[in-house]
Amino acid sequence: MKKKVFKILGIVFLLLVVTLIAAPFLLKGKIEEVIKNKVNHSVDGNFDFEGASLSLFSNFPNAKVSLENISLINKEPFAGDTLFSSGELELEMSIKELFKEANEPIKVKRLIVNNALLNILVNKKEETNYHIAKESEEEENSSSEETVGFTFSMDSYAITNTRINYIDKVSGMTMVVKKMNHSGSGDLSLAASELNTHTDALVSFALDSTNYLSNNKIKLDAVIGVDLEKSKYTFLENKAIINQLPLVFNGFVQVNENNQELDITFKTPSSDFKNFLALIPEVYSKNISDVQTAGDFKVEGVFNGVVDEAHIPKFNIAIASNNASFKYPNLPNSVNDINIDVAITNKTGNTEDTYVDINKASFRIDKDVFSVVSHIKNLMGNTQVEAHLKGIMNLGNLSKAYPVPADLDLQGILNADISTAFDMASVEQEKYENTKTTGTMQLKDFVYKTNEAPNPIELQSTAITFTPRTVTLNELYGKTGKTDFNATGTMDNLLGFMFNEEKLEGNFNLNSNTFALNDFMSTESEGGNLETKIAEPDITEEQIKIPSFLDCTINANANTVLYDNLKLQEVKGNLKIKDEKATLSNMTSSMLGGKVGFNGEVSTKEDTATFNMQLALDKLGIGETFASLELFKVLAPIASALEGKIDSNIKIAGNLTNDFTPDLASISGNVLAELLANDINPKKAKVLSSLSSSLNFIKLDKIDLKGLKTALSFVNGNVKVKPFSIKYDDIKVNIAGSHTFDSNLNYTATVDVPAKYLGSDVTNLIAKINDDSLEDLTIPVIVNISGLYARPKISTDMTSGVKNLTSKLIDIQKQKLINQGKNKAKDLLSDVLEGNKKEGDSSQSGDKTAENVKEVLGGILGENTKEDTSSVKTDSATTIPKKEEDVIKEKAKNILGGLLGGKKKKDTSN
Repeated sequence: MKKKVFKILGIVFLLLVVTLIAAPFLLKGKIEEVIKNKVNHSVDGNFDFEGASLSLFSNFPNAKVSLENISLINKEPFAGDTLFSSGELELEMSIKELFKEANEPIKVKRLIVNNALLNILVNKKEETNYHIAKESEEEENSSSEETVGFTFSMDSYAITNTRINYIDKVSGMTMVVKKMNHSGSGDLSLAASELNTHTDALVSFALDSTNYLSNNKIKLDAVIGVDLEKSKYTFLENKAIINQLPLVFNGFVQVNENNQELDITFKTPSSDFKNFLALIPEVYSKNISDVQTAGDFKVEGVFNGVVDEAHIPKFNIAIASNNASFKYPNLPNSVNDINIDVAITNKTGNTEDTYVDINKASFRIDKDVFSVVSHIKNLMGNTQVEAHLKGIMNLGNLSKAYPVPADLDLQGILNADISTAFDMASVEQEKYENTKTTGTMQLKDFVYKTNEAPNPIELQSTAITFTPRTVTLNELYGKTGKTDFNATGTMDNLLGFMFNEEKLEGNFNLNSNTFALNDFMSTESEGGNLETKIAEPDITEEQIKIPSFLDCTINANANTVLYDNLKLQEVKGNLKIKDEKATLSNMTSSMLGGKVGFNGEVSTKEDTATFNMQLALDKLGIGETFASLELFKVLAPIASALEGKIDSNIKIAGNLTNDFTPDLASISGNVLAELLANDINPKKAKVLSSLSSSLNFIKLDKIDLKGLKTALSFVNGNVKVKPFSIKYDDIKVNIAGSHTFDSNLNYTATVDVPAKYLGSDVTNLIAKINDDSLEDLTIPVIVNISGLYARPKISTDMTSGVKNLTSKLIDIQKQKLINQGKNKAKDLLSDVLEGNKKEGDSSQSGDKTAENVKEVLGGILGENTKEDTSSVKTDSATTIPKKEEDVIKEKAKNILGGLLGGKKKKDTSN
């Protein structure tokens, strides 16, 4: 019997184990489907998660449901925005809760949320992204009807590494809570219970682009009494720490149907002045535990009243200190006579009736006293400000009394007496005539050191006068690195710049003995406001930028300006800065032995900085120019071998690198230049020495380039040279081609070489011809220049040129001999004719002879003769015409026979 019982128990246990093992797999699909359908049916958004798991063993007899990579995405008008996301969410409940009907409430014992994001947005139309619950399709029949859903009966819950963003574009409020860890325990299923909680986080808060808190540490240990029937939450035992300032508070919050009631008081648990230092972020205040303090510091306040759409709670916050002091143990000076009297109040619950009164805020370091008095009305409406700042401060004493950041080393004497009164409505509407700011500020021997500037900035003397309309810079004399400067001018829109994000307008005169641009070449980190950092918290970009807030004109006059390895003298002109663009106009300078005029602009508005310049060079030293400027080296590298001056007009545009030098791969433009060169030094250019070796009859160092004008254009790293000519003695050279910025050459030089330079064979042949017209005879020799500038390849076709010339000369000689033969024949025949006449021939006989000679010479010389129509008698007694040449030959035969002394046979035909 016992065996049978144990056997049955064993089978039951085995079935239970198998069921527990199989249940997660059987229920997994159902759980995912039920959760997704239930949530998406209830909200106006897209709820999803990558996976769900169910475990029955790890917390038996409880079950654990886990959801991974959860997201809840908004629909219009916030389509695509994430309202909530979490890496993991765990629910722990009794196993029996899994088998309840759909209309039964489910009790959750434990909740864990990891790596969550809650993103709360209010747009400019006052629409919120968290009102996503769908309205019920059917109205409830009875208010007492039990609500179906989750009820909490938790032993504990935890929210870890969570971020909460709150962005309200209507009020300009932004709050970020990050790295939040919150945990608590309590049985919320009871009508009245206590919830024991712990919270720590980093809090940032900004209002109207002003950051009031930046990653300030917050800690809160609170026991909260929960009365679910009355919706009342009471603070029982509570202690908070803001930065290092401890606060205790008491009171309650009650949630009603149409509003909330609250009555909360808080105060510092002690009056030690260390409480004041605790308000300062720890990175600046350092460890305050060893700081010696005297006097008191108190913060206390009360919030009470009703909160609804029209009201905020009434409050009264008082911050006070009397004759306090503190001294850091490792610093020589102390801060004394600290008096603080600040009240922040609202007595009506209306937002516009919020006041901030800084009745007194003063302190003394050594003999320097500084004080501020200010009254701010209508903080949440048309804010009205009255303030007076007065004091003398040796800035060097700050670091002797307070642990300023290591990279901030201030020196100098500040003397200020300034009063201001304005309202924000006038500032926002640009009605600056309604504002009033008067007073003076002087700063002497000021030294500012920071990692953002390459050298300390020293202001030996600064004087500013404030008037209701303008701020006048009476004097600003200082130096940094190699740079000295002396500036005067006016600023016309200081309040608009400070409060409305408007541009800072001004006109300045800047004088300098030496102005080194590299002293100001530092990078700035593109941060942004708190809202931007929320959207892209880890993105920063370093680049040199022309400040976008500047709208000013600077009339500059500098004896020497240093830029990279370039030295400019007597620089004068106008600089206009606006919309992240610097426009140069009427700028002139002396440099490299000549004058330079330039106009153009530099812009950093886009991601890549650009420039567009026009330069006029007047008698600059060629060698120095092309050796000093990288741009000129790639445009005309051969110019470094020229010694003399250059006049040129240059148009150039392109991109700038991070250090504000031209990006050679991007530039384009053109150059028109006239060389006033005196000499060429082939040894300074491999391509010239190689060319001189190939054409040994040309001495390149003796070529006169004075007055040579040439033009070139460049784009995409390729420089094209417009064809030009140079002359050396009686040799003319035509040059054309191109090269690349990386020194690849592609040039052709056509050299018109006089024949006398082509060797003894040619000159001897010309001498034999003995023709004066051949003295200026030339042949074109093509010289191809390729390869790299430092390793050029020179090729010529001299051999073919000489061969062609020789053939030409031989043809000339042949023709000359032929011409000589013709002339001798003419002379000979002429003499014969004259001789016959002298021997007394009859006129008829002489005339016939002359006619025959004329015909013969015409045939020999190629002259036209009349066609002979005479006939000859053949054996067949037929008559046929004779050819012209035969007639001539026959007559020539007879004439030559007579000329040679032969006797005519007697005609016996009769």
